[in-house]
Amino acid sequence: MLDIQNYTSFVTAILVFQAVPGAGTIAILDATARQGRAAGMAAVLGTLLGDLVFMVGAALGLAALMQAQPAVFQGLQWFGAAYLCWLGVQLLRSPAGGAQARPAPAQPVAAHFRKALLVSLTNPKVLLFFVAFFPLFIQPGASAATLPVMMLHVTVLSLAYQAALVLVGNLLAVRLAAFAGARRTATRLAGVALIALGARLAGGVR
Repeated sequence: MLDIQNYTSFVTAILVFQAVPGAGTIAILDATARQGRAAGMAAVLGTLLGDLVFMVGAALGLAALMQAQPAVFQGLQWFGAAYLCWLGVQLLRSPAGGAQARPAPAQPVAAHFRKALLVSLTNPKVLLFFVAFFPLFIQPGASAATLPVMMLHVTVLSLAYQAALVLVGNLLAVRLAAFAGARRTATRLAGVALIALGARLAGGVR
């Protein structure tokens, strides 16, 4: 299909990649739990934009530039790891609150968009993923339109999956809101997960 070989495997690989929990997923669920569907969808758009930047960068050969300048790539890795850990620490330090306590003052929806975008952009390994991923499914002699079509597939499937994540996450958040400490526990778990992701990313820095 449109010079994409092993099309079914291509679509399956995208869905599997989306199903693996990552920093973007945590940012989306955290925004949804804090301020509902609108904030969650803003985080989805931020994550998708970050992925799109990396996909375009991969298509333009930005990965080759980073590999030629390893210090630049390594600096981005360290920055990304530090940023994720910082976000996790902020979640762990957030006010505990009780059953009647409200979460931190509501943020503009755009703030959740910016946070998710930064989470996505500070994980440069996503760029290398796309560099390694796309060539696996491009037929020899493929047209110039193949890469844009592949990027569109990734974006549309990611949007569908993450939008479903927001709907399910919002439903769970509403149900859990009646239980004392549920929000606090979810926030603490998100903080620990972000710190773990940051540490894992730092561990891969060479």
